[in-house]
Amino acid sequence: MRRVVSALEAIRDDQRTQLERQAEALALQREQFAMVQKQYERAEAIQAKSAQIVGVARKVMIVALPVLIILIAYVSWLIFRR
Repeated sequence: MRRVVSALEAIRDDQRTQLERQAEALALQREQFAMVQKQYERAEAIQAKSAQIVGVARKVMIVALPVLIILIAYVSWLIFRR
């Protein structure tokens, strides 16, 4: 009878230890999930900012490219008119 009680106490203690470890693992997983979520939010913000920059660059190119072509044509005309 004493052995059975001792075995049951050992099982109980092991289960308690296992539950504590599971709780620690779960806390660590929650922490990691929070970090991943933060990184995802940062990545989304960076992507939105990049999209905004690309939009501005396109608008600038619409204006700059024709001006550049006109300047190249003018310089070419100045060089070859002699």
